[in-house]
Amino acid sequence: MTSIARIGAAVIGTGFIGTVHVEALRRIGVQVRGVLGSTPERGAARAAALGLGHAFPSLDAILADDTVDVVHVTSPNHLHHPQTMAILAAGKHVVCEKPLAMTAKESTELVRLAAETGLVNATNFNIRYYPLNQHAQELVAGGGLGDVRLVTGRYFQDWLLLDSDWNWRLQPERGGALRAVGDIGSHWLDLMTFVTGQHVSEVMAELTTFIGTRHEPTGPVETFSTERSAETVERPISTEDTATILLRFDGGARGAVSISQISAGRKNSLVYEIDGSEGAWSWDSEQPDQAWQGHRDRPNEILIRNPALMGAAGQAAAALPGGHVEGFFDTFCAHFRAVYADVAVAGASPHPGYPTFADGHDEMLVGDAIARSARESRWVAVDRRPIATEQAAALHEEVRTS
Repeated sequence: MTSIARIGAAVIGTGFIGTVHVEALRRIGVQVRGVLGSTPERGAARAAALGLGHAFPSLDAILADDTVDVVHVTSPNHLHHPQTMAILAAGKHVVCEKPLAMTAKESTELVRLAAETGLVNATNFNIRYYPLNQHAQELVAGGGLGDVRLVTGRYFQDWLLLDSDWNWRLQPERGGALRAVGDIGSHWLDLMTFVTGQHVSEVMAELTTFIGTRHEPTGPVETFSTERSAETVERPISTEDTATILLRFDGGARGAVSISQISAGRKNSLVYEIDGSEGAWSWDSEQPDQAWQGHRDRPNEILIRNPALMGAAGQAAAALPGGHVEGFFDTFCAHFRAVYADVAVAGASPHPGYPTFADGHDEMLVGDAIARSARESRWVAVDRRPIATEQAAALHEEVRTS
């Protein structure tokens, strides 16, 4: 078993999320060997700003570096598949941001190659790692709410509220055909699968684009930036600003979720409520250190995150004692600690406790069903039929020769 302090990592992407990955890796004791930016100049500037000694000039330089054991992929979505395929082929472990790929065809190939190599692979559904969500999963699995009947909630943000707001995620060729659903809705859907233990089996969805034309700045734009460019170019928008989705789960539960990137004042509000036959549970990411538990015949409860009052999984995800708030950044630390425990023994566990490429692929399949439902205005089943062996071989050959 290798000490975590002897494990080296590289991070592809130097924007908001890439920076969070770098700092979380440092927090848990992993050696960050360097970053790869969108250009060598940007990479060097960001490495200097982060106090790193090195910026990689290319992906090939990362792959050739024997001191790099794990690569974190936080680049724009269209690069996830080719970069991750190359990393796995080079024998390095991978942590990839969501969505895992641009299409389910691509994510299928990633799942297959990861399984073949036996390398550690993780999709960064970090919201699972708020301690109270880990506790909720144990509570539901242990029958604490009875049979899960209704799952409802939202994921609202406001950073794309104005027609002058711009980001690469607005471009389907870089972000994918689904925007709000793929970017933030996938987090909510994965979290509900994790907490309830039930997969989404059917969907009825409506996707709406309220801002049909946006103004792209002629210069670079950082995610969540409030700066406005004086010079812009009008761009037509085809991806959704909002989504409303009815859900059926394979365990019998029913649900509904609303997703929006244009809700004024909502900076990062993921809310869910699980109603069971014996009780209810609700949580809001903007108040992450407390959860509401509902009862019929006795007073309702507010559980303030406290390792002494949570189950084993909640305790493992918590780094601070009760009364010391843990937030978004801490979820990355908790997630990476779980992932790097497998890296330390040089291979993926038979049943990893962290979200893997298989989980990322499953959300791609749910996204496909959502997109089709919106197009056809009907209920659509999530297609989880296993890919045929000959189809997998064809996919591998196509990627190998591309």
